[in-house]
Amino acid sequence: MAGFTAQESGNLATRSRYSDLNRRLSMDPGMMNKLVVSGCALLLGAITAAGAPAQSNPQNSAANPYVGSVQAVAYTAEPKALSLDDAIRLGIENNLALTLAREQQKSADAEKLQLENVLLPDLTLHGETGVHQYNLEALGFHPSDVGLFAGLLPKGTTASSLSLITKVDTTIGQVNFSQALFNWAGYDVWRASQALQKAAYYNAQSSRGLVVLNVGNTYLQALAARAQADYARALEKTDETVFNQAHEEHLAGTAANLDELRAKVQLQSQQQAVIAAENNFEKAKIALNREIGLAPEQAIVLTDSAPYSELHPMDLPDARNEAYANRQDYQMVKQELIVADRERKATTHERYPTLTFGGNWGVTGISGGVYHETFAAVGTLSVPLFKEAEFRGDRDVAEAQLEEIRTRLEDLKQKIDQQLRDSLLDLETATETMQVAKSNVDLATTALDQTQQRFEAGVADNLPVAEAQSTLAQAQTQYVNSVYQLNEARLGLARNLGIIDTEYKLYLQGGTPAEVKSDKAAGEPKVK
Repeated sequence: MAGFTAQESGNLATRSRYSDLNRRLSMDPGMMNKLVVSGCALLLGAITAAGAPAQSNPQNSAANPYVGSVQAVAYTAEPKALSLDDAIRLGIENNLALTLAREQQKSADAEKLQLENVLLPDLTLHGETGVHQYNLEALGFHPSDVGLFAGLLPKGTTASSLSLITKVDTTIGQVNFSQALFNWAGYDVWRASQALQKAAYYNAQSSRGLVVLNVGNTYLQALAARAQADYARALEKTDETVFNQAHEEHLAGTAANLDELRAKVQLQSQQQAVIAAENNFEKAKIALNREIGLAPEQAIVLTDSAPYSELHPMDLPDARNEAYANRQDYQMVKQELIVADRERKATTHERYPTLTFGGNWGVTGISGGVYHETFAAVGTLSVPLFKEAEFRGDRDVAEAQLEEIRTRLEDLKQKIDQQLRDSLLDLETATETMQVAKSNVDLATTALDQTQQRFEAGVADNLPVAEAQSTLAQAQTQYVNSVYQLNEARLGLARNLGIIDTEYKLYLQGGTPAEVKSDKAAGEPKVK
């Protein structure tokens, strides 16, 4: 079964677009729909890319963050006891992919707040003081106009004594207020950002499920490697016993030298198998450490054994309903559909007028002198009369995006159906294969025991013993692999049902799945 992987995401264009959003909207509120819709589309693309499977180097954390982690557990000289539950808990806390998904979720939350701020009141305090020089003549004042203001001028002031270049030292202090009273398109886009926030949440939950799957598979793989090493060491002891017996018989003259040589070759071949099996086991533990945040050199002791029990059968319709209710990637695409639908509505509502209110209150005067109260209260109604090309272009883009996501949702339904069918077939096949493999181990063990008895009784040489040992080793390998594949198939089914992060233990130990949830229970808005 292929592993589940994902690419790292990092859309710098999205983040720079959002960091500049508030400034641009404050300068031109009419740009809200166009800027925010495009910004949501970029962020949505970043979230979608985060769930895309990596196609190269699956064991490289740069291409597949699920095989990496943020090392958070200090190294200890003593071996660390590690159960399956412990491994999954550490994976959820420290795995690199889930850490990145959580950061993306935080970014989506922050960007929603940025959009929300555009619709909230804006209150600022402004103060300034400075010296200004004015050319009164350039402003329209002429010396001949002095007579008009004679009563206001000090005694003795004449036109010739009045300077047309004057300096003033003024101080201004004021509070500015602005509020968008009506902007339907902006409200639609803000609601779209709410759905986008939910999509980021489901993306993080999907990453959580993938972490549980990968860590669980890696732990089971380590258990399989340990079992293979145990079987190899057990056969090594049997081969050592056969060699010692052949050696004694050769010294006693009751067996040919060929029997001793054959037994020694068999023993050394098995010793090579033990070395290879122990090496695979150590590498499997290092891979597990890498995924859950332990130091690569940390010694661990796996406390769980390879689980096996009968799993309650499930019908395809029940499995499909379970997957639709619980699959995080399916819920994420549904939220993307809500985002696209609200953005499409925003392109319709951008034709509507927008109403804003702004004003200020403060004091202005000569520094150190008398200050006078000033205020302004301005309401602005903006009516788009003709932007037909832009409006139609925005509408067509939004409708194309909405149709694209609808197509993806329908494709995902078919994909879920295919994955469930594959999982059920894999589970059925793996169960039957494991049962046959177990029977083969029992038969091969009996055959080896009988062959050894014949050899010990002197009825036959040790060639049949070597052949029986080889057959048992092959049967044991197939059994270990079949148990691993069965548990892997169970985890794969739980993942395809969307419940692996909460019910993986139930699927490994067997039992009846939990009741199917409904969309109504999830409390999600419906897209019409």
